[in-house]
Amino acid sequence: MSVIKVENLTFAYPSSYETVFENVNFQIDSDWKLGFIGRNGRGKTTFLYLLQGKGDYSGKIISSVKFDYFPYPVRDKSRLTYEILYEVCPNAEDWQFLRELSFLEVGDDCLYRPFNTLSNGEQTKVLLAALFLNEGHFLLIDEPTNHLDSRARELLSNYLRKKKSFILVSHDRYFLDGCVDHILSLNRADIEVQNGNFSTFMANFAQRQESEQKQSERLQTDIKRLKETARRTADWADIVEASKIGAADKGFVGHKSAKMMKRAKVVEARRQKEIEQKSTLLKNVEVDSALKISPLEYRNEKLITLTGVAPVYDGKEICAPVTFEINRGDRIALEGKNGCGKSSILKLLCGLKTEFSGKLDLGANLIISYLPQGASHLRGNLTDFAAENGVDESLFKAILHKMGFDKGQFDRDISAFSDGQKKKTLIAKSLCEKAHLYIWDEPLNFIDVFSRIQIENLLSEFQPTMIFVEHDKAFREKIATEIIKL
Repeated sequence: MSVIKVENLTFAYPSSYETVFENVNFQIDSDWKLGFIGRNGRGKTTFLYLLQGKGDYSGKIISSVKFDYFPYPVRDKSRLTYEILYEVCPNAEDWQFLRELSFLEVGDDCLYRPFNTLSNGEQTKVLLAALFLNEGHFLLIDEPTNHLDSRARELLSNYLRKKKSFILVSHDRYFLDGCVDHILSLNRADIEVQNGNFSTFMANFAQRQESEQKQSERLQTDIKRLKETARRTADWADIVEASKIGAADKGFVGHKSAKMMKRAKVVEARRQKEIEQKSTLLKNVEVDSALKISPLEYRNEKLITLTGVAPVYDGKEICAPVTFEINRGDRIALEGKNGCGKSSILKLLCGLKTEFSGKLDLGANLIISYLPQGASHLRGNLTDFAAENGVDESLFKAILHKMGFDKGQFDRDISAFSDGQKKKTLIAKSLCEKAHLYIWDEPLNFIDVFSRIQIENLLSEFQPTMIFVEHDKAFREKIATEIIKL
């Protein structure tokens, strides 16, 4: 075991006047299993790059271990999988690869298939298995769950629980609780380390924020009182000073005036000290402003009926036919393995061109808001995006601000946003749309924990009619009124 130490780390992008990190200090043990959390766009991926020695920064990163990064950049994905794994870990033996893959329930045959024929989930598993075989290395794992279904997430969490020496960026609360023993938190003002899993961190974080909030309220009251005292004392000093005019004993009056002025300065110094004390509080508070949505109420109880419906590709049904109804107030979650047709069914309901078998009955004049899975296609600025999609720009930007965007981001091109910020752009668009039915396809991919909680609270309060796909177990348990397994 060795220590990884960060001292006075300061970093800013060359094209930016604002620092991403400023005088950050902490240290971790190389044997720890660290979950790395923080708001979208705060610099989690940037920090992982700095640990690898990339980028110009001031301060020090002191470590005796070699860092490996996931996702591993595969140059030629047409090669056989085992060739790529030996590139990742040249010192491993066949039996070691097979052992690791068996833990992740990946079949041996995948080693002899071209890498690009593996599913996204299989690619994630085999690369992580190879990276963990690099003995003595410290692994930086950046959001590995975004292409994994619920079962695969559970398998990977159990796998990571048996490992050590890694930093894991993830926003999945159940996933983190299952495999980490420390939390590295990228806050508004610093990076801090806490012992325990995510639930422990959140309990401590909430308790500290509540304590600081109460102390802040007391200080606000004291500052208000001190301001009034300083004002009155200064007024009295001025009155006394003015009384020197025509006074018989100007020396006595001047002495009295000086005492009053000195007292006013003491009170002012106390007030300034209280203000400085307050400025050290609430520096890391995550203000989760309440979001709003304006769903439309459909005139009939039943919105959509599916009878024996299955998406069809190349003349074949890709899942067993499903039969269910979507009624007013339903929040239906589709669950199943990757590739079983969940997204295809959502596209089918939206009227996107998808061949299918069975019978689909959509209510007349049904207004739908669709949130697609991918956001990499987004380009342009937020003003143009709002206009192109017919949503109110002020409301759109207000929602983004509540979800952690600062005003400086409103002028940037969306293509320069982080993956989480791009997904928030799509969520904000959907929240601006008045619809009878909201269809969301994996809305929480890349979305930070604090925003996930905001969205959960929103849907719990307004209860719009929804059908969605989401692998975040905590989200499904809180939001879904019904789960349909494919």
